[in-house]
This record gives sequence, structure tokens and C-alpha cells, in this order.
Amino acid sequence: MSDIEASMQEAVSKFAADVIGPKVRDMDEAETMDPAVVEQLFEQGLMGIEIPEEYGGAGMNFTAAIVAIEELARVDPSVSVMVDVHNTLVNTAVLNYASKELKEKFLPKLATGTVGSFCLSEPVSGSDAFALATKATKTSSGYTISGSKMWITNSMEADFFIVFANLDPSKGYKGITAFVVEKGTKGFSVAKKEKKLGIRASSTCVLNFDDVEIPAGNLLGEEGKGYKYAISLLNEGRIGIAAQMTGLALGAFENAARRSEERRVGK
Repeated sequence: MSDIEASMQEAVSKFAADVIGPKVRDMDEAETMDPAVVEQLFEQGLMGIEIPEEYGGAGMNFTAAIVAIEELARVDPSVSVMVDVHNTLVNTAVLNYASKELKEKFLPKLATGTVGSFCLSEPVSGSDAFALATKATKTSSGYTISGSKMWITNSMEADFFIVFANLDPSKGYKGITAFVVEKGTKGFSVAKKEKKLGIRASSTCVLNFDDVEIPAGNLLGEEGKGYKYAISLLNEGRIGIAAQMTGLALGAFENAARRSEERRVGK
């Protein structure tokens, strides 16, 4: 681990213990992310770790993001999964595939105050993520999107959504295309919030798209390349998930060891 990454680890560990730790139980029981925690994540630069400084981000590398995700998970995996999805999936997608215009418009927001969400899974495409039923249609001014998504992380907190839809079902997965949809767009709604057994402060919801109209400029990358983008992004995202589970295991062990010592000395 480099000096920069070691510094990141120390800073995130202290932030998680001091700021997030006291709120973990309340957030879990309420099944809601405290808005103040989200605001402080941005203030600490933890939502724009790989975003270049010119866009308001920290300008660090992927390893630094993974270190932060693990340290957060030692205290609260719900906060960790929010940071993971936002950094490794959403920010990476914009950095790697968005047009110059989209980068200039959204990267500063994603670095400083706008939570992002990655919308791939559907009720009929759980095990086969590319058997998408959500459909995109080209129009004279852009595109319309119709369908639904399920098990979408960050959906209650997000204002920025990367949505995968099939622009040409006759081509199968080669018709899948990625789009940017903003919260508040007509026809787009966040529906049912799932009740979970764990990581409950992290929102996981159903999203509905009822002929949602988006401008041509909200195309992310190229038409028909969405499946390639998703595979590449999920490969990074899975490393983030692994870091979450490592952090969660470390936190569980540390808490168990601490409690065991307290019982041993009769506290």
C-alpha cells in the first residue's frame, strides 16, 4: 500500500468511527440513510475518489477507492455499498464512456453532491442480466425508455441514474444501450422499497419508466455497446463488493473480540 493509500485508510477509518459509527444502529433500524451522513461523505471527498480534480474530485486511483470502501464497511456496510456503487460503477461509467458534454455537466455534481445509481437488473433478468425487457426507442429529439428495474441500490438517494435498455431487441444483447436519466424526469418513478434482512440503511428499490423522454445527449457511450460497458463496470464493482465483505468480516471480528474481552474482565 502506498503512502497515499495508507493515508486514505487512516482518514476514512477515523471518519467512519467518529461520524458514522454513532448513527449505524439508528439508520439500520429506520432502514434509512441519514442525509447528514451522505452530505459528509461528499465533504470528505469519498464520493469522487477517482474523479479528476478539474471536476471537483479527489483525483486518486481505484486502489484508494477500494481501501475507502473496506474501511467504511468495517463500521457500516450500508454506507459502504452506497460509496462503492457510486464510485466503482457510476463514476467509472461516466469517466470511461460519457461524452465530453456529459462529463462536464455531471462529474462536478457526482463529486460534490449528487448520488448516482446503476440500473441494470430486472424482474425477468436476475440470473441473466442481459435478457433485458426494458426498451428504448429512438425519437426525433432523443430517446424514450419504457420498462422497470428491480433491486436498484441508491435509488432513494440518487438524482442521477445510469439505465440500461434494449434499443434493438432483434439484436439480442447487442442492442443493449446505456442512458443517463435524471430524477424528476416525467414518467420516471421510484416505486417499492425492498425490506431486507441486512444492510438495511442502503435503499434497494423498484424503478418504473413510463415512456421517459430523454435528450439525444443523454446517450452514454455508443448505441449497442451497453452490454460491453456493463461487463467491464461490474468487473470493477465486484472488487468493491469483495472489499465490502472483507471490511464487514473485519468489523464483525473486531467487535466480537472487543465484547469477549469486556465479558472476560466483567464489564
